Amino acid sequence: MKIFGPGLGLALLAQFAISGLPAHAANKNLLVDHVRSANDRFKDVNVAVAEGYAPIPCTSGAQGGAMGVHYVNGAYLKDNTTDIAKPEAVMYEPMPDGKMALIAVEYIAFKGPAALEGQLFNFNSAPNRYGLDPFYELHVWAWKPNSTGAFADMNPDVSCAAAKGQ
Repeated sequence: MKIFGPGLGLALLAQFAISGLPAHAANKNLLVDHVRSANDRFKDVNVAVAEGYAPIPCTSGAQGGAMGVHYVNGAYLKDNTTDIAKPEAVMYEPMPDGKMALIAVEYIAFKGPAALEGQLFNFNSAPNRYGLDPFYELHVWAWKPNSTGAFADMNPDVSCAAAKGQ
């Protein structure tokens, strides 16, 4: 899928060449920027709830870090489409003051291989900890930087410590 015309594409690549960043970094940064623009409304967790998202418990990693609390939209899980503005899950980090900070989104597809703007999803076989059939997923850390990568599953700088009732 083309997301910009040839003139703009060349200008962006030239900008990244001048800055010293590799061209593939330009594409990754563009996807993160597109995801952020399409989903900034979820900074308020009440918007996610109003759009049909419901929380599941905070997910921590065995080696540290976490994914945070996923607010999942069951209808989007079943619709077999990938829409940048309708992620299957919106991810929040619970804060000590009780607020939820938007940190990332997750796209899930049950048919694949799946991709969003050229970025391939990761495959998860079954059985898995979610109790789902085999699926493809893509986390996009658009609001909280992730030192392990913008599309990694866990973020070493995210914690579930402030999650209530878990």
